Amino acid sequence: MSDYLLRFEEYLKNKKTSSQNTLSSYLRDVGYYNDFLSLKGFKSPGEADEKTINEYASYLKSKGKSATTVSRSISSIRCLYKFLIQSGDIKLNPTRGIKLEKANKKPPQVLSGEEITRLLSVQDLTEPRGCRDKAMLELLYSTGIKVTELIDLNVTDINLRTGLLYCGNGKSLRTVPVKPSALVAVSDYIYRMRSLMIDTDDNKALFVNLNGSRLTRQGFWKIIKGYTKTAKIDKELTPQMLRHSFALHLLENGTNVKDIQVMMGHADISSTQVYLKLLDNDEKKVYN
Repeated sequence: MSDYLLRFEEYLKNKKTSSQNTLSSYLRDVGYYNDFLSLKGFKSPGEADEKTINEYASYLKSKGKSATTVSRSISSIRCLYKFLIQSGDIKLNPTRGIKLEKANKKPPQVLSGEEITRLLSVQDLTEPRGCRDKAMLELLYSTGIKVTELIDLNVTDINLRTGLLYCGNGKSLRTVPVKPSALVAVSDYIYRMRSLMIDTDDNKALFVNLNGSRLTRQGFWKIIKGYTKTAKIDKELTPQMLRHSFALHLLENGTNVKDIQVMMGHADISSTQVYLKLLDNDEKKVYN
């Protein structure tokens, strides 16, 4: 890997606002850009100009990349050039005049109530894996938390007596109520199966893999993909879809948008209001 890529990675790791997902995304995008520059005979990103960036955007489109992917890639490259300017490697930012077409945002994809019921009823509760999976899926749908927040949970982050989940850290810490059905599933997992799965007695992770260590984001994705087939759900099921379903179903049952915003941890209420568009006309009239 080029020296500047190694330094860029270190820069991203030191940024407090960069999550692991953001870091991986930036490095992947910049890595592809570096490959493109190498094909054109450039030895460093400092040799590229605005024309080069536009050529790269056109190259991505020719490969069938969506407007969203192209926009994200250029944003990653902009971050790279800002870093190179700060570090004194270059003086001019070739991405400064780049204008990208706005991507049409697709409406959030959700599951119906019947599909949720099927998804939450196919786990084998006699096995540690099935008991854990039931608890995770119930908790995810019950609270609307992100999958990264789910796998970061420790046992002490959920109060089974009060029915409250403490999610996030620092300024983003929020308290989310948990449905009784999810509390039952999590309680069953903690008291009946978790001790059979953890690798050490001092393991704090709420959800662990079959090796006893904290479950990873990739591990959870594999789990949910498996249950898509088992539950006969004819959709590209993702953890985010459960988060969207949580929000829409609360709206359909009369929950205030402001309350949903707080539970989901949205900084801007406009992020929550997108779910209003999924309500049918009669429901919109009732809500309004």
